[in-house]
Amino acid sequence: MPTTKIVIIGAKGRMGQTLRACVFHETDFHIAGCIDLGDDLGAVIGACDVVIDFSSHDGTPDLVDCCVKHLRPAVIGTTGHTQAEQERILAAAKLVPIVWTSNFSTGVNALFWLTRRAAEILGPGFDVEIVEMHHRHKKDAPSGTAMNLAKLLAETRQVQLDKVITHGRAGLPGERNLMEIGVHAVRGGDVVGDHTVIFAAPGERVELTHKAGSRETFARGALKAARWLVGRQPGLYTMQHVLGLL
Repeated sequence: MPTTKIVIIGAKGRMGQTLRACVFHETDFHIAGCIDLGDDLGAVIGACDVVIDFSSHDGTPDLVDCCVKHLRPAVIGTTGHTQAEQERILAAAKLVPIVWTSNFSTGVNALFWLTRRAAEILGPGFDVEIVEMHHRHKKDAPSGTAMNLAKLLAETRQVQLDKVITHGRAGLPGERNLMEIGVHAVRGGDVVGDHTVIFAAPGERVELTHKAGSRETFARGALKAARWLVGRQPGLYTMQHVLGLL
């Protein structure tokens, strides 16, 4: 099996360190470079087949520009991007292949698929709420995974997410709107990542839950994405593509 050479961005962070540890158990990967924000990606990108980024959303513009310049694919695992940063990713994906996802877990991507199917089956008669919990150090809220769940629910219900999303409730907000999508972020301890989608109707409730117990789940998924991405045509891909769910 040919060796896939990778450059890891955000190598000193939690996910970067986990990714580095996982590579040692994968015989078909070689780390060609480990850098962090502020380091020169251009100095090492020529030695790799694909870049894996677990740094920070504000480093995305420079990352994708460098990947386009050197025609290298990228696996992007950062979240919390601004509209401008998202547009830079979309523009770069026209020239190089990019896997961009909020969560590399196989289980979470099954949760995405199941959530869409449940929304289609249960219909608008069920109220929908999303609850996510992460460790105390997570900077963005809600999580990228929670927002992806909210987006696919809005798409399934054919509504604009910004018109129906609710982040928490306090005081006297009034009765719940039928099309409302609640998204609630909880932070504490060392929780790697829990996500629950609640479908509630009079007399019954359906809950879909995924709980991540280790960051290795995400690291292994990122490596799977990197392996899959090399040699692909330019375009924007997700883990749904990698896993054959789309």
